[in-house]
Amino acid sequence: MLKIQTLNQISDKGLVRFPKQDYQVGQDIKNADAILVRSQKLSMENINSNLKAVARAGAGVNNIPVDSYTKEGIVVFNTPGANANAVKELVLCGLLLSSRGILQGINWVNSLSPEMDGAEMSKLIESQKKNFKGMELKGKTLGIIGLGAIGAMVADAAIQMGMKVLGYDPAISVNAAWRLANQIEKQENLTSLISRSDFVTLHLPVLESTRNLIDRKVINYFKSGAVLLNFSRDAIVDEGALLEALNNGRLSNYVTDFPSQELLKSKKAILLPHIGASTDEAEENCAIMAVDQLRNFLENGTIENSVNFPSLALEKTDSFRIAIINQNVPRMLGQILSILADKDINVLDMLNKSRNDVAYNLIDIETKPSEDTLDEIRAIEDVIKVWLI
Repeated sequence: MLKIQTLNQISDKGLVRFPKQDYQVGQDIKNADAILVRSQKLSMENINSNLKAVARAGAGVNNIPVDSYTKEGIVVFNTPGANANAVKELVLCGLLLSSRGILQGINWVNSLSPEMDGAEMSKLIESQKKNFKGMELKGKTLGIIGLGAIGAMVADAAIQMGMKVLGYDPAISVNAAWRLANQIEKQENLTSLISRSDFVTLHLPVLESTRNLIDRKVINYFKSGAVLLNFSRDAIVDEGALLEALNNGRLSNYVTDFPSQELLKSKKAILLPHIGASTDEAEENCAIMAVDQLRNFLENGTIENSVNFPSLALEKTDSFRIAIINQNVPRMLGQILSILADKDINVLDMLNKSRNDVAYNLIDIETKPSEDTLDEIRAIEDVIKVWLI
């Protein structure tokens, strides 16, 4: 029976997809084959010798020490796109909150006394509503930095609202590029997009190349009075430079899902409590996607949507299947196949792929290997993990 440890509250619509006869699932599971997590921060202490995979029910994996887990042969999955609609809708909300005096108007109305005469209240509202005048989004230019699942959905919605949309993503995949509407004007560099946009929204992971991407130098390219929206990660924006831009009027508003003590001091910061993916639908979609990916990996060896291992799928037959993770060095396959040949074990099919410093192999064989045979493969230098599926 396969063991799954759940950390955080995982939607039941995902968990019920683990067949009870084949899986043991719960928070207190020991020596788990896989971990299912949302936001809890993981460390090396969460690893056991049996652990093969971690699935994050969400897109970002900054709560998982991916590099360290890779060295231990642990496949890390995420669920890109599962919460994209929820984040997209909040970005649209942010655009509206920053372009109209909605929050200010609500706060002012709520400050009125409920004992006020109705006619007097109507007269006061009519005289004061000019203080909350805003602008329409139609005809304005939205710059989208990062054109993955969320960025593409934001672009489509903005186009439907009559906005002009600019896009920039130097790391866009071919599949992601096919999803983009032809009305999006692709920009060759970051500064070109920023200098032409009334609103700029960020949809990027935190990498060394994106940390403090929006710094003092880049902020100087913004139009005076532009709006910056950040529903990705706080580390992408240099907070000190941002606050300077808010104070001097270079930026009129900053809308973000990542509050901080310093941002709370700025009246131009619209702060939300990290609720981008906090919908029932998003949590269910993420849980379902994470569970399906874990099952496919544990039952068939298939890897899809891993952030640290190559995508790989080999059609499952009635044969026995060995999964092997090793350092990506020469002559590994030769050594593995030599051991199988010495045991008179016939190889029926196999697939090998690598990603950076690691390689992953699925080998289908005619007869079941003994534990001694698997131990011989484990003993090969630079082999990290071996198991029978």
